Amino acid sequence: MSSEARRNRLAHARLYGIVDFGYVSREMVGSVTRDLIAGGADVIQLRAKGIDENTASSAAKEMIPICKSAGIPFVLNDYPVMAVRLGADAVHIGQDDGEIAEVRKTVGEEMLIGRSTHSLFQAQQALEEGADYIGFGPLFPTPTKAGRPAIGLEEVSKMEESVGKYLPAFCIGGIKPENLSMVLESGARRCVIVSHLLLADDIASATAEIRGSL
Repeated sequence: MSSEARRNRLAHARLYGIVDFGYVSREMVGSVTRDLIAGGADVIQLRAKGIDENTASSAAKEMIPICKSAGIPFVLNDYPVMAVRLGADAVHIGQDDGEIAEVRKTVGEEMLIGRSTHSLFQAQQALEEGADYIGFGPLFPTPTKAGRPAIGLEEVSKMEESVGKYLPAFCIGGIKPENLSMVLESGARRCVIVSHLLLADDIASATAEIRGSL
């Protein structure tokens, strides 16, 4: 996928799906990826916190052709060097993973870089530093980000106005069907949903339900 195609996909994306080893076993990575895509996820990320690099690499190698065949951007959380080696479409980094300019030196100009942000200031800073997209949250308490306080909905509209109009901004953190309408009413246009989808009995149907609401 060319850099232009990647950016175009992100620009039109509404639902960002994550295959998280906190919820998904190595054996289920491929099927969960297919289910998320079948349900309408516009982007797929592999999140392998606390997992050895060989396992993360083998999972990414399985996911990349699935995403490529569906025309869906594949994002690797952390591991910029691995992202380059495996041909990921994007790498996603946290606040503690260094400056975007340094990551850019590693991944080059073609690969997209996403940044996790936890405040309006951090979101604006990511825009200024050259992030291609951001995650914004957690909006609500979530086991995916245990120990990180929720930031609430108050700054969502300000973030969309000052950052979201210039790059894709995905709200994240504890978003579920019962609070999705609140998130959208607060001004959000894109979201990441993790545990609700990955713990669903029918991941594809749960994903389709959310995607329909967006």
